Amino acid sequence: MRKSIAVGISAGLLVALAGLAPAQAAVTAASASPGMASVSVLHAIPGLTLDISVDGRVVVADFMPGTLLGPLKLTAGTHTVGISAADSLEVGGSANGSPLPSIAVSGSTTVTVTANRSFTAVAHLTDAGLPAATLCNDDTKPLAAGQGRLTVRHVAAAPAVDVLANGAVAVAGLTNPSQAVLDLPVGTISAVVAAAGTTAPLLGPAEVTIAPRTNTIVYAWGSLADGTLALAVQTVSTK
Repeated sequence: MRKSIAVGISAGLLVALAGLAPAQAAVTAASASPGMASVSVLHAIPGLTLDISVDGRVVVADFMPGTLLGPLKLTAGTHTVGISAADSLEVGGSANGSPLPSIAVSGSTTVTVTANRSFTAVAHLTDAGLPAATLCNDDTKPLAAGQGRLTVRHVAAAPAVDVLANGAVAVAGLTNPSQAVLDLPVGTISAVVAAAGTTAPLLGPAEVTIAPRTNTIVYAWGSLADGTLALAVQTVSTK
């Protein structure tokens, strides 16, 4: 049986569907027209190629781990997006068979996105290694002069982690699927992800740029037990 994640999102998806992009990609909050939301999708399940369908029709085939789809411009209304193990269906084809079993997002398959806001839907593993989906709110509130924003999201099959910036703990005890948001001086930091209470890197060090009027989002994804931990970076413009 194919694994599937069903997420209810807006009817504008088919009209505004964008192509695949590398995991480090930019999202402009203002790119959505008035009355629309901006939504990206991150594939963070290692070793699994996905198909994405809308109302039973495949719109993206062979979605590879570590890649970002979008941003998509979404209007009012809800449709069902199925994220399932790829079966070589072509874009525009039909999803075969019975409705696929869904993994609820925050206890529901219906997700409400707010106009003029930015969101990222993440297909990822739980801390126990099971497939899941989380809808994240991308913080686009205005920043003070000389400040940028750093968001760290833990979506890996791994215990709680600490995030160190330039050798000092910036985020402590972050658990899957939580996030931490920091406003920091513009510049470059050396980031390390370590098991909570330790400093030995599980990921990194990685150079992360804190840019003005930008929310830089860093994801720890993959599986610690399987040796597939990795970082993905996304940037979202603030207001």
